[in-house]
Amino acid sequence: MPEIKSEEIIVNMGPQHPSTHGVLRLEVKLDGEIVVDAIPHLGYLHRCFEKHCEAMTYPQIIPYTDRMDYVAAMSMEFGYVEACEKLMDIKVPERVQYIRVIMAELQRIASHMVAIGTYGNDIGAFTPFLFYFRDREKVLELFEITCGARLLYNYMWIGGLSHDIPHNFIEKTRDFVKYFRPIIDEVNNLLVYNKIFVERTANIGILPADVAINTGASGPVLRGSGVKFDLRKDDPYSIYNRFDFDVCIGTGEQGTVGDCWDRNKVRCDEMVESLKIITQALDQMPEGDITETLPKRIKPPIGEVYTRTETPKGEIGYYIISDGSTSPLRVKVRPPCFVNLSILPYITRGYLIADLVAILGSLDIVLGEIDR
Repeated sequence: MPEIKSEEIIVNMGPQHPSTHGVLRLEVKLDGEIVVDAIPHLGYLHRCFEKHCEAMTYPQIIPYTDRMDYVAAMSMEFGYVEACEKLMDIKVPERVQYIRVIMAELQRIASHMVAIGTYGNDIGAFTPFLFYFRDREKVLELFEITCGARLLYNYMWIGGLSHDIPHNFIEKTRDFVKYFRPIIDEVNNLLVYNKIFVERTANIGILPADVAINTGASGPVLRGSGVKFDLRKDDPYSIYNRFDFDVCIGTGEQGTVGDCWDRNKVRCDEMVESLKIITQALDQMPEGDITETLPKRIKPPIGEVYTRTETPKGEIGYYIISDGSTSPLRVKVRPPCFVNLSILPYITRGYLIADLVAILGSLDIVLGEIDR
């Protein structure tokens, strides 16, 4: 039992708490309303993903990757199939590459809509939450007409895709891009630049750039601290080097660089860049057969591989060891939210307990991936 002073108390937040964004328990040591320490406790959702993989064939693992970050399942699949294809030396058709990028960027938008909407809800703004969940449906409809699923897709297969895009997909996606671009500005005016929201998030939970780098932060958490690093630009995979887009970073516009407001604003700006990538990919996408390089049997040679991709929440890495059978000997995942959450004790000390909710929400965690 830790030694505590007479004026300090320990309070549990979660695991059944709406603002912990899943079954997370925070052991919070308080001096009055000031946070002295905040220790995350995991293990309430543990699903043994990495151990399961040893008993599954390579294609059977894809639905399990979906369930790690269940609000960005396409992004989880993308990294895994890239790793398997690298291990088997498979070069997928151009059309498959373009469709994957479009799906990944649509998923990035959908994930950021959940992040921004629920973050507003954490702070006390309910209307933007409704706006973005309304518009997220339009992205889920695009996924549904493509592969029949709305949340967990099993869409990206090793060597190809489960389905080609339907005949009306391109038209519907262009309609969404045209519709959604002004919505981002509308929600920015309604929520992000709202005086109350700014005062609740600016100069709170400041994460300096050097600390972000040294702790291994990635995604909007890292870029919110002003570090211009994005795997799509700095270590390009798939066909991302063919697209023109900007890497969004925090600038301290409303306070100090690396605060909660900056991290949230990076996600808002990234949605605009994703729309740019989607438009370019739709314009460039060639015809072709999406099943052309699908192997009849997935049996990689003996070896190991590591790949990393940029998900909406940061860098996910898959390390796979093959013993030459139809199941991997070992699969290890480097998850972005697990690493980002480890920063929480550092950026919460000295703030109010009300600020703790704002700081945790700004990290945009998902417990399925943390507690895999």
